[in-house]
Amino acid sequence: MTESLPESRSHVTPVPHTDVAIVGAGFAGIGLALRLQRSGQTDFTVFERAVAVGGTWRDNTYPGVACDIPAHLYSLSFETNPDWTHVFAQGHQIRDYLERAADEVRPRIRLKSPVLDMQWDEDRERWILDTLAGRHTARVLVLACGRLADPYIPNIEALEGFTGELFHSARWDHDVDFAGKRVAVVGSGASAVQLMPRIAEVAEHVTVFQRSAPYVVPRADRAYTDAERGLFAKDPSEITRLRSQLFWAAEEGFAERAGDPSRTEAARDRALTHLAAGVADPRLRERLTPNYEIGCKRVLISNDYFPAFERYGVTLVTSPIAAVDGGTAIGADGSAHDVDVIVFATGFLAAEQPYAAHVRGRDETLAEHWAGGMRAYASTMVAGFPQLFVLDGPNAGLGHNSAIHMIESQIEFVLNALAPGRALEVSPAAEDAWTRQLDARAEGTVWTAGGCESWYVDPRNGRLTLLWPGFAHGFRGALAEAAALLALPEGNPV
Repeated sequence: MTESLPESRSHVTPVPHTDVAIVGAGFAGIGLALRLQRSGQTDFTVFERAVAVGGTWRDNTYPGVACDIPAHLYSLSFETNPDWTHVFAQGHQIRDYLERAADEVRPRIRLKSPVLDMQWDEDRERWILDTLAGRHTARVLVLACGRLADPYIPNIEALEGFTGELFHSARWDHDVDFAGKRVAVVGSGASAVQLMPRIAEVAEHVTVFQRSAPYVVPRADRAYTDAERGLFAKDPSEITRLRSQLFWAAEEGFAERAGDPSRTEAARDRALTHLAAGVADPRLRERLTPNYEIGCKRVLISNDYFPAFERYGVTLVTSPIAAVDGGTAIGADGSAHDVDVIVFATGFLAAEQPYAAHVRGRDETLAEHWAGGMRAYASTMVAGFPQLFVLDGPNAGLGHNSAIHMIESQIEFVLNALAPGRALEVSPAAEDAWTRQLDARAEGTVWTAGGCESWYVDPRNGRLTLLWPGFAHGFRGALAEAAALLALPEGNPV
């Protein structure tokens, strides 16, 4: 006689299972989903915490938002777009591009589904994901959460008592009318360089709190002609040719970061010439001149940032904001500035990724594993975390070329590594060897010895954890070699 299940067990809802769980629906998540589906692997689910896809291009809607990599290069090689209107795309155009790309895998994307906890189940060799929509399991977990997802706001005394309006550039408040307002822009990085001139056009006054001056070079943008766009649509090989041309031109820029004296000097001279052309006042120009080597921080592109200081009477404060007193912003230099709005263009939590605390492998969380700085074999696999892949994570960024090339290199690595019937993982020895090699290559480069503090470097120990210290094509080659090791019979590279 077969024993019946207790009543409490007979109504248990099975936990949904997917072969590959992808967390994040930005470039990396959508790109991997497209490649999986086109290769015939349809058992995957994309979990996205927001109400729409697009990642950083969904979140950043501030005035002037645009990409600083040419559009045809800053797009997926297997999902080209002949309709880019300009050499450099505006933010909304990239967001629309990602929305269209996602349509092909839309049924497998779960929006408004933040993943709250991810735990490796050793007995069943699968990942357990707890989301707002319930529990799911997966054979493979891919973190495509990005590095620019969680805004950073510095610790400022009495900020909670500010009597005006404040927000981060990645959480733009479109209800705020800047006309006639006194505005503080905190930061002088990529977002600040784009949004400050737009605010200055309408505001009564803008005060920029600059912790360190950026190197800025001209933005060589133009519209594509109808004939060019028609050719791109008619002959996709023209896009391939243009992408190759743009890629190798960008690769030449790595020499400026790698210590080639003549290239570095030429790049520095170009930036300082651009500064001189945009700012006539020698005292203001001196305060806008960087005191570190070019490339140590991200080199920015803009034609209107420098002129805005003189054209609109923008005030430059060469210190960070330290405190707020009612409606007054106080700089670390003691200067006081009455403001109605504070815009934080202060970047993101990049070196210490917030999602890492919610991923638990065999013995520890990813945050604990990365306590000494982010690290991963092939910038993609982490020791102690079986069947886990991290896209756009440790040492997978670039300071001179397209991040999409790097993401595609990692996607190819993941596709090569995925194999049914085994719990693939990387050995601690392999991860350590990879990390030591990267640390050695980073030593003495402009990022570690250029005399600046940047988000590329982990402030806890000075390790370069965000950027790949080499050419972009070298990253792809290194990952191809690493993937070959995964095919060894033992499965764990050592």
